[in-house]
Amino acid sequence: MTDINIAEPSPHASPLYLRDEELKQGVDLLFSGFSAVFAEGDGLLRAAGLGRAHRRALYFIARNPGLSVAGLLSILRITKQSLARVLNDLIEGGYIERKQAPNDRRMRQLRLTAKGAALDAALWKAQRPLLVRAFRDAGPEAVAGFRRVLMGLAGRRGEDHAP
Repeated sequence: MTDINIAEPSPHASPLYLRDEELKQGVDLLFSGFSAVFAEGDGLLRAAGLGRAHRRALYFIARNPGLSVAGLLSILRITKQSLARVLNDLIEGGYIERKQAPNDRRMRQLRLTAKGAALDAALWKAQRPLLVRAFRDAGPEAVAGFRRVLMGLAGRRGEDHAP
């Protein structure tokens, strides 16, 4: 992994008035952490002929069974065209199914198939140890603070559920 420019924040710096360098180091760490977590499943995805965009869709469909296509678009914040490619790959591969909602014929709901659930579980099994180790090493107060920071970045204040 390429070395990133990380220095300890000044002990006298107020967290409310962070300097640009400290903020940039935070972004460096976000990119590095994201890459490390998702690299854990890359081999499984490659073997399935899929990529990280497919992983993100699988993850949120697994977390929200019956999620509408519009709902997934809202979560992923990507174009319809990009999502259509990802969903078509997942449907053709037998990982998800798209069915008409029972109460609204215009709405399409997404669910993992057994094959999709197995891939999602295998990906999670690969990623989980890295997250557990990092959270355990940081401790509960740091984890709570990290969660507050991420919720603030995501524009969610005080909510306790997934996007």
